[in-house]
Amino acid sequence: MIQKKCYCGSFKTFKDCCEPFINESKKAPTALTLMQSRYSAYATLHVDYLMATTHFSKRKYHSKSEILNWAGSNQWLKLEIINATANTVEFKAYFLDRELQKQIHHERSAFICENGSWFYVDGEFFN
Repeated sequence: MIQKKCYCGSFKTFKDCCEPFINESKKAPTALTLMQSRYSAYATLHVDYLMATTHFSKRKYHSKSEILNWAGSNQWLKLEIINATANTVEFKAYFLDRELQKQIHHERSAFICENGSWFYVDGEFFN
């Protein structure tokens, strides 16, 4: 049986990479790992994980239905990590939109670790 490579672009299988974070059997140990697992969650439409890993102070600005609609209307192609520090990750997420036009979401995300869990706080978007 061939196992699918992880959506985040690692050389591991999804089962051995991001899936344990998404199904909450493991906690992401770093901001980078959380960011990669959040990308995989977009690709696999795990909206509950995306909400749970958004900092509680920011959740009111996000809608599960809007996230699901946006994530589900795109075909996720690949994730490129540009730079990562202890609390930030700059990345490019490549995808095809509803009209099958190639798009790039370029962001520098900020993360915070509280009580041993990492959370997405917000992001700076680039054109």
